[in-house]
Amino acid sequence: MKRLLVGLVRIYQYAISPYLGRRCRYFPSCSEYAVEAVQKYGACKGGWLGVKRLCRCHPWHPGGYDPVP
Repeated sequence: MKRLLVGLVRIYQYAISPYLGRRCRYFPSCSEYAVEAVQKYGACKGGWLGVKRLCRCHPWHPGGYDPVP
């Protein structure tokens, strides 16, 4: 399951993200954060952390440096 989630994020990074440009307000980017979280915590907890991060990535949030816990 971990490999599937990481694969889906990698497909997004290489196939879709280049056409959208840099939009993430955080460092590391939301997709890199999701990959790190899934690799570190597994599919369930890492996937949940990635979803929570995506929900925080909007124009009204200041962003900044936010590493995987």
